[in-house]
Amino acid sequence: MIKWFRKRYLLLMAAAPVAVACLTTGCSLGYYSQAVGGHLSLMKARQPIADVLASEDTDPELKAKLQTLLDARVFAYERLGLPKNESYSTYSETGRAAVTWNVVAVPEFSMQPKTWCFPVAGCVSYRGYFDRADAERYAKGLSEEGYDVTIGGASAYSTLGWFDDPVLDTMLRGDDSQYVSTLFHELAHQVLYIQDDSSFNEAFASFVEQEGFRIWLRERGEAERIDGYNTALERRAAFSELLNDTRIKLIEAFQADVANAEAKRELKAGVFADLQDQYQALKESWGGYSGYDRWFARDLNNAHLLGVSTYRRLIPAFEGLYREGGSDLEQFYQDAEVLSALDRVQRNARLEQLAGSIAEP
Repeated sequence: MIKWFRKRYLLLMAAAPVAVACLTTGCSLGYYSQAVGGHLSLMKARQPIADVLASEDTDPELKAKLQTLLDARVFAYERLGLPKNESYSTYSETGRAAVTWNVVAVPEFSMQPKTWCFPVAGCVSYRGYFDRADAERYAKGLSEEGYDVTIGGASAYSTLGWFDDPVLDTMLRGDDSQYVSTLFHELAHQVLYIQDDSSFNEAFASFVEQEGFRIWLRERGEAERIDGYNTALERRAAFSELLNDTRIKLIEAFQADVANAEAKRELKAGVFADLQDQYQALKESWGGYSGYDRWFARDLNNAHLLGVSTYRRLIPAFEGLYREGGSDLEQFYQDAEVLSALDRVQRNARLEQLAGSIAEP
């Protein structure tokens, strides 16, 4: 099953700089105080992973996963060229379903998400809370304003290297294709992160995660697992493409010359009904694989589509960049940094070109 917000959104710009910025500029501390407080509570709960492994009271399954993550952390900087620091050398147990809850809001007749701007992180298309009730209250207010809204739980987040982020119990669900990939993804954010471009940041880190995990499997003598991993990624890509096609259809529906808002709502409902039919056809092509059924079981809206596509849509472009550089990660990081320095129009044009190179036979 897809982990909709499986990390995936960066919640916190560095907590201390944010608090200082608020104090010096006079902005409201309500939102930032919960962010700072939630983050610091995780920092306070940290234990060195070495101590957790040494304890006789530690569950054997947890020990195995933490040892794998320690191995992956060394692999990340020795083989993948990811940062060597103290991030993910400690463990925090939350006992929660998710570490944060992230709100995405999109106007009823638009596919341009509402954005929020923060110190350090810049403008992003979500707003994160450590308490689900806080997220639900905020989402309710946006819904009353007429937005399409969704809330997704995140299993991890990154402070972009400002703090030594811990491994969280929420990160350790599933097998190593989940938690080792998450580790690579979060460390990739420390390599490259640009303000005001969530799609770029998430696709870059997602590509590093995927290619890094393939390299991990090969070099651990588990290459036989790569086909299964690639099959899961292909399903995920087909799911993302289906949502992107739907996004385009919705844009066309919203631009249609119709009499009133109710007519647009009917067009919109028709697009979402067609999405459900197309998913059933996609499932048949997968031999009945049902991993996305829970996602489609909801009353879908614009925000649900954008919550997924933010970090999926540009992954093929980074694959093209990687191939263009001879499938060398060090060169890839350098080329991605050059790409990030372009202005947004130039950057998007280059990404479209790179994605096209992958689509060509």
